[in-house]
Parts: sequence; structure tokens; C-alpha cells
Amino acid sequence: MQSSPTPMQAPGRREILTGLGLAAAAPLVLGITTRPERPPVPVGPTVLLRGASLVLTMDPALGSSSLGALDNADVLMRNGTIASVGTGLRPPPGTWIVDASGKLVMPGFVDTHTHLWQAVIRGGCTDGDLFGWFTRCTDPQRGRLTPEALHSFVRLAALDAVQSGVTTLVDWVDIFSYDLIESYVRALAGSGVRFAYAMFPSEADPALVTKVKKELVDPVPLGGFQVATHAARAIQHLNQAHWEAAQDLGVMLNSHVLERPEQRADDPIGVLADIGALGPRLLINHAIHLTDDEIAAVAAHDVRAAHCPLSNMRLASGIMRLSEFGRRGVKVGLGLDGGTNDSSDFHALMKTAIGLQRARATEAAIFPQVHDILRMATLGGAEALGISDRTGSLTPGKRADVVVVDPAALNFAPRFDWVGQTVFNGRPENVEAVFVDGRPLKFDGRLVGVDTERVVREAETAATRLRAAG
Repeated sequence: MQSSPTPMQAPGRREILTGLGLAAAAPLVLGITTRPERPPVPVGPTVLLRGASLVLTMDPALGSSSLGALDNADVLMRNGTIASVGTGLRPPPGTWIVDASGKLVMPGFVDTHTHLWQAVIRGGCTDGDLFGWFTRCTDPQRGRLTPEALHSFVRLAALDAVQSGVTTLVDWVDIFSYDLIESYVRALAGSGVRFAYAMFPSEADPALVTKVKKELVDPVPLGGFQVATHAARAIQHLNQAHWEAAQDLGVMLNSHVLERPEQRADDPIGVLADIGALGPRLLINHAIHLTDDEIAAVAAHDVRAAHCPLSNMRLASGIMRLSEFGRRGVKVGLGLDGGTNDSSDFHALMKTAIGLQRARATEAAIFPQVHDILRMATLGGAEALGISDRTGSLTPGKRADVVVVDPAALNFAPRFDWVGQTVFNGRPENVEAVFVDGRPLKFDGRLVGVDTERVVREAETAATRLRAAG
């Protein structure tokens, strides 16, 4: 990927041939191996991605199919927004030109459900189900967290998500002390990702939720807020308080729902109905063991859902009836789900979401198909979060949350069907650039302004200290 502040003048045929000859001969003559100079990272308010071989806008009004596909097209970003998408765009003066030829450009991934702090227990409790995971992994580590350790884990996981193409994420957090929350939000803000902090408030301090939103999250330009809960009859009074807090603050309520069959006794959908929360301001996570009637109620009330197939598989929780959700028109996004996913590979998440439904139904034509899952990973996730007016597609006027994928790789090439290959072949290392709000967070295959070795080293040190304290 090449970038320059002004368009480069095209060389003549003689210069090209001469240059190729010199470049080929230099290592032989001098006895050295040359390495291409890394292109400068684009700076300034205006960036043009020029000549991408394929642009998936996710806006049918801009291109062909439901993905709004354009061949050999440009994407112009200005002042943090998508200014224009099309062929042969003329950049205004001062534009940084990024050569995107041979590349695929699309909106960034929207992670609708995660727990970033759980990076401290990646790969842990591999023989446990959800309840074993809580008992042996989550609960012991959460109780030992310090602000410094928490910051290192959240930063590590947030940057891992960014480098894999995630531009928006929702972090469901049940951490209560203000100093820990402050450290958490600071790490999120420092990563440059667009985020929603979904806070599970302590019953002992109901005022804390308002304080966190107004003092910590609202000042962050890319920050958003949700109220988190865990719907169950035993704590219906707390669910009610959470829903009232969400209404007072004008934000979504975010609840885990029926991740395991044993949670049927909690009657979470019934609880959410009884407190009046069923509606478009409710996001339910996992939603695996719903009955037909419950899925119908979710659809009828325009409730939103987060599907987390990799973690559901890992914890033997079951398979969400995603095809039925799709048939009824429920807005569903994909979620990495933190430590029980063990990585931030959104391509693996998409492939798994398709594969599990096919394995369950023994039918290849079942929903979702490739175009469905790509939409779910981007615009569909934004719709589930109620932010599709801002992000999720490359529609002019929306925020410039963009990824550039390089298919010229051993795991991706040769070209057959790039749309299908994006889902079934793609890996995080194919993500060459990530822009959030028009700002490059990853460029030429590397995170911008991040000492990754230091990030890893500090997380390792913090994890070692926490385990020694236990």
C-alpha cells in the first residue's frame, strides 16, 4: 500500500523498464537484499483510497447486489466522514492519495458483544462450560484486578480487535469500583476504536451509572454508553432499576439471555417483558435457547440480538437459531464475546456463524449466506446497536470507519470470488489498513503509533502479578 500527499505523475515506459532492470540487478551487483521503504501514514483531514479492485459499500444504492459492490472504485474520506464513493474521483488539494489497487475496501466490523478485560484469561478453563468458566476463570481474576493491570488487558484486547478490522465494539462490563472503571474507559479511548461501554451497575450505588456516563464516557468523542443487566426472576427488581436507568439516560439496555439451557428457569424474556423493556432499545446477547413464541415476541417488538458463535461453541452452550431470527427479520449483529473467543478473528466468526447453521440443518442453502453474514458483520451490527445512521456502510455522510483488505496472500489467493473468500479465506493478517472516523489506526499492515511489543510485555507482567497474588 502506497500513500502520498499529492498524486504522483505517471512514469513513462522507458523509466519503468529502466527502473525494473536496476531494481532487479541491484541485489546481484551489490550482494544485498533490498527492502521497500514503508509508505508514510496518511495525515490530515482528507484521504483518498484510489482504485480499489473491489469496494463493498453495504449500500445497494451505490453499487450492485445487496452489498453495494463497485469494481475499480475510489473512496474519499474528509473530516472523519465518507465524502464520496465512485470511479475516477478528483481529490481536493492537500488530499493524501493511497494506492488501493489490488485491494478490497469495505466498512469496518461491528463487534456487538465482548468483554475485553477477559484477555487475562485467554485459553483458560478449556474443559469448562459457562458455569465452570465463571467459577474457575472469570470470578477469581476479576476480584484481583488493579487499575494498572486492567488498563493493560483492555488495551491489549482492544488493539487486537482493531488490527483484525473491528472499528466499533460493545463492551459488557461488570466491574464496579470507580477507579477500575476509569482505567477501563481510558484504555478504550486510547485505542481509537468506536465503542459503547455497557455498564452493569451495582445495586449498592445506583448513582454510579450516571456518574460514569457523564464524567468518563460522554467526554470521549467516539464513546457511547449502555446499561447492562442479566435478566432473571431472582433479580427482577434490579433488572427493573437497570431499565429505568437506561430510559432516564436515553440509552440501550443490554442483557445476557438464555446462553445455557439451565437458564430457562430464570425466564429472562418473561422478565424483560414484565418490566416493559421489549423493544428496539433492548439488545439481547446469545439468545440460544429461546422458544418459538419467544423468538416471535423478540421479532414483534424489534428487539436486537448479538450472536456469538465462537464462544457458544467453546463453552458448549448450543447453537443460536439464527436462521429463524433471520426469517422473522430480527436485527442481529455478531459478537466476539471476549475471553471465551480467545482471539479477535472476525473472519473466523463470520465463517463459524455460517457453518454452524449449515451443520445444524444439514443444508447449505439455509440463512445466513455469505452476503447475509457480511452485512451482519457491518451494517447489520450497526442496525442492532441503533447507530446505522453513523456507521456500518460506506454511504456518503456517514463516519469514515473503513478497512482495506489485501487478498494477495497465501491464504487468500488466487481470485475466484472475493466476496466468498472474504468470509471463508480471510484472516486478520489480510487486513492492511483500518480507519476509524477517518483516522488510520492500522496502515501497511501495522498498528499506527503503537509499540506492540510493549503492549504485550505489560499485559504479560500484569497477568503474572495477578496470578501470583492469588
